[in-house]
Amino acid sequence: MHDPVKLAIVYYSSTGTGTEIAKAVAAGAEKAGAEVRILKAAELAPQTAIDSNPAWAAHHVDTAHLPAPTLDDMEWADAVIFGSPTRFGNVAAQLKQFIDTLSPLWGAGKLSNKVYSGFTSTATLHGGQESTLLALYNTIHHFGGVIVPPGYTDAVKFADGNPYGTSHFDAQGTIPVGEETRASARYQGERVVRFAKALKLGLDA
Repeated sequence: MHDPVKLAIVYYSSTGTGTEIAKAVAAGAEKAGAEVRILKAAELAPQTAIDSNPAWAAHHVDTAHLPAPTLDDMEWADAVIFGSPTRFGNVAAQLKQFIDTLSPLWGAGKLSNKVYSGFTSTATLHGGQESTLLALYNTIHHFGGVIVPPGYTDAVKFADGNPYGTSHFDAQGTIPVGEETRASARYQGERVVRFAKALKLGLDA
């Protein structure tokens, strides 16, 4: 297939954990031959809230160059991997706000027949990793998308322990993203591209 799989990584991160996971997902996807766009959902929090947390403030500046996702990005993509930190066991408002703008594409059937997957992170060990990803995947059912979770389909997933998507526990910022999480993210990116390629070939046929 001469036309590569087009993957949009659409995520939000306040202090950088999600950004590190997104980069690893992109590395796996690019190794599998995909064309990748990394897109960070626009910040909604007031500057006073951002400035109250030095890590948040620093990351906000460090990622200012990353483009925000648009409807054009979603239409362009053959596959989309969403990423969100958990917020009370649910998707962060910044990412959800973008998802809530997608009705025009949804109404036109332009979000269906794409591959979707997700990743997340939490500050506490049992802080809602699974519920956040499952909540995210509810949306994909409405799109008519094809959810491709990593499952326990590779040894890296038994180390990472989350079949729903890559996840990381950062212990209030004291545990940085390590090789276990990066390996899981690279594998997820590669797996999504593999299935998106198969789906694209099948639909084209």
